[in-house]
Amino acid sequence: MSLAEQIEKDVITAMKAKDVVRVSTLRMLKSALGNYLIQAKKDRADDSEVLGLIAKQAKQRRESIESFEKAGRTDLAGKEKSELAILEAYLPRQLSDDELRAAVQSAIVASGAHGPSDIGKLMKNLMPSIQGKADGKRVQEVVRSLLK
Repeated sequence: MSLAEQIEKDVITAMKAKDVVRVSTLRMLKSALGNYLIQAKKDRADDSEVLGLIAKQAKQRRESIESFEKAGRTDLAGKEKSELAILEAYLPRQLSDDELRAAVQSAIVASGAHGPSDIGKLMKNLMPSIQGKADGKRVQEVVRSLLK
């Protein structure tokens, strides 16, 4: 079963369980997937594309949580946190700092990157293998620290 089919099945399960937050979150995710398919002019999305969309939605929730907490809106931050938890259930386990550093080092060897001017080449080589497993911001920080 593909990830998109699993999400569809989970929406139905959440509706039967009357889990309002889960239904709302998964419907927003399905809507984002539908918009992506229309933009990409595709009939179906493979799991890597769906994971990318989930990661993007999760990143939006993290940014919203940060903004709401700065503004003192703990009620809205709590709602976003519960949505983030639902989305993170579909993402693969996040890489630890050591695992991320090891992946970056192997990509450096594979791409032959030597300095900051090679970051683009390195990221192009690295990101497909760790997509959804680490936030791009974290990856960029590790890459910059290793390619000084």
